[in-house]
Amino acid sequence: MNRQYVNPKELGAAPKFYSHAVTVSGQGKLIYVSGQVSWGADGHIVGAGDMRAQCEQVFKNLTNVLRAAGAGWGDIIKMNSYMVNLNAENVAAFRELRAGYLKPGQMPASTLVGVTSLVQPELLLEVEVVAAVGGGAARPAKASAKPKAKAKKRRR
Repeated sequence: MNRQYVNPKELGAAPKFYSHAVTVSGQGKLIYVSGQVSWGADGHIVGAGDMRAQCEQVFKNLTNVLRAAGAGWGDIIKMNSYMVNLNAENVAAFRELRAGYLKPGQMPASTLVGVTSLVQPELLLEVEVVAAVGGGAARPAKASAKPKAKAKKRRR
């Protein structure tokens, strides 16, 4: 699948932590990963009350699910994240740890939403992703161009 990361110049400088849009075309497969939380393999919460520890576990869980589905972090085109206690410190921890998995210039389209709670009160973060696998290499979009004027038809 061919992926194109779209950040129109009309919206200013390209965002550092996400892309405005990601297009996918060609043959391949899309993988929709359910929201992952900081449950360990034993079913218990890892890092109760600790955003950094929960981020680490969530990203480990995402890695394992992506791998099992035949994908990796470079294949992610969309990421939705839900954070309890959304504040500058927690967002910074999330972004710092996420940066270790994502490639600059190929950031997925992303949304981060502050929520009051998740499925269990001790959980602080849930992340779901969509990945596109197969086909051509990913590339940034070309700069936006003004539409070309239509040529006038000549009468004969």
